[in-house]
Amino acid sequence: MKKILKLTLALVFIMGATSASAQKFGRVDLAAIVPNMPEYQTALANLEAYGKDLQEQIEAIQVEFNTKYLEYEKSVSTYSDTTRQMKERELQEMQQRIIDFQQIAQQDMQQKEAAELAPIYTKATDAVNKVAQAGGFLAVFNTANNEPTSAGLAYFDAAALTDLTADVKRELGIADAKAE
Repeated sequence: MKKILKLTLALVFIMGATSASAQKFGRVDLAAIVPNMPEYQTALANLEAYGKDLQEQIEAIQVEFNTKYLEYEKSVSTYSDTTRQMKERELQEMQQRIIDFQQIAQQDMQQKEAAELAPIYTKATDAVNKVAQAGGFLAVFNTANNEPTSAGLAYFDAAALTDLTADVKRELGIADAKAE
């Protein structure tokens, strides 16, 4: 009876140790991967051009406002009360249009950024998934900057997790495949 109990306990211990060692956890630093993707540089160039275009539009509107304001300042003493009020209202409306345009431009820029970067992060995530599945990992955590809060975890031991950053870089064809 003691032999059966010992054998059962040994078998349970071996099975527990085998299943615990079969669970593999990894980490990846997407902040070290995404900026190195060629698509990211293209997206940044597109965003910069888009932002520059919006800025030029804002500046053109501001120049128009400044011109009208200077004209108003020069001639205000010659205006009748009605004309002065009309010009002031026109300047106020123009100033409000500038503010509205700036807010819309900021929203447009955020939407453009999301549209440009979403496919890049999807591609990086797909590569992480492919590497993780090929390696038999149960879970892979994004440990950008090696800070627990950046990975959405309260704590993690980076040394205990297999770093897949270099493997994901290779999967994406990024030349510098050194772990960062």
